[in-house]
Amino acid sequence: MLRVEIDRPNRLAVLTPEGPLQESDFVAAAAQIDPVIAESGKLNGLIIHALNFPGWDSFGAMVNHLCFVKDHHQQVKRIALVTDSKLADFAETVASHFVAAQIRNFDYAAFDDAKRWIIAGSDAEAS
Repeated sequence: MLRVEIDRPNRLAVLTPEGPLQESDFVAAAAQIDPVIAESGKLNGLIIHALNFPGWDSFGAMVNHLCFVKDHHQQVKRIALVTDSKLADFAETVASHFVAAQIRNFDYAAFDDAKRWIIAGSDAEAS
């Protein structure tokens, strides 16, 4: 399951995986995130908050995850990977070649720092 929390005032979404990711998780996430993008044209940021990467429950779930990224990366300014997973450095390096958003890693306990980084990016755009 993928829990999605929307912070509308800051135009930011927090994705928290709770177990292996399923195909339906990304359809449900898009249903919550797409209206925010439609209202303002962009999401200031996306925070992926997971102590460790839970993986996918099927190949179809991985494909849906990649499609979600492909369909949304142009509308997201910043992505914060808030995790203690060793995969975060690798994911940041690889994704930076394919994703329009700025990507940055934060330790799992640094959720508030990640949120401030995303909000600071939206403040810079407003200036």
